Amino acid sequence: MQPARIAPSILAADFAHLAEDVAMVEPYVELLHLDVMDGHFVPNITFGIPVIAALRRCSSLFFDCHLMTTNPDAYFPALRTAGVDLATVHIEVYPDPTRVAAQARAEGLAFGLALNPSTPFEAVEPFVELVDLLLVMSVHPGFGGQSFIGDSLEKVEIARKFIDSHSLPTDIEIDGGVSSENARAAREAGADVFVAGSAIFGSADPVAAVQELRASVESME
Repeated sequence: MQPARIAPSILAADFAHLAEDVAMVEPYVELLHLDVMDGHFVPNITFGIPVIAALRRCSSLFFDCHLMTTNPDAYFPALRTAGVDLATVHIEVYPDPTRVAAQARAEGLAFGLALNPSTPFEAVEPFVELVDLLLVMSVHPGFGGQSFIGDSLEKVEIARKFIDSHSLPTDIEIDGGVSSENARAAREAGADVFVAGSAIFGSADPVAAVQELRASVESME
């Protein structure tokens, strides 16, 4: 596995003070997770290109953009211009993401593939070699603050065995209800990247929350 990396989700940040919240945790994390929702693929609407572009002007973090939308490929050029580094789309939107992966790379984006809690690993297995990051959802997509679905760890384990057995560099990201209480188990299952929103930005001390989360995932290394 790669070293553990933490990706705070700005969905749980204070949008009236977004730049300040990001600046507070930036020295202590590796990525920034951007949840873009369109009100169609999921029942919520979050933010889009202008917010991402504004954040890029005040952050040098790697921008990990999770696109919970029905037509994410239409926005690849604008996302890259706005400063996104990696775009993740859902296997439920693109059962065969081969073309979309090529589009992302043509725009200079790294490419990720996400699967919902109800979607088996077998749905993404034929395409893992195409992706830089495999995102295992540990909540149902659409809203922050949900409880971690423990059964998702079995999917992480299956993905880790497949990736390692094929000597692939693909990262495994886990997203949804991640906290210091369950992150160690996710790391043991094989996750590399840990998305945390409420556990970080919902804390009275976000920096301490990041440090606690990191301690839990690095305790086995």
